[in-house]
Amino acid sequence: MSERELYCDTCEGVEPFEAPPCADGHGADCPELVCTGCGAAVLVTTFAFHLARANGRRRPPARRRAA
Repeated sequence: MSERELYCDTCEGVEPFEAPPCADGHGADCPELVCTGCGAAVLVTTFAFHLARANGRRRPPARRRAA
């Protein structure tokens, strides 16, 4: 089991969290973590932002201009 310290709302402080045995096969990279102090569970996940689209086309990044 991997362990990391995160803020726990239930314990109202920084506590060690660990990944429980994962039935989905994630191993140490399981997105589910459990507080070792109170047992509260959290889900840690990542997501991507996409650039805004104008007329269905992707906007190019803004160009920098000299001052």
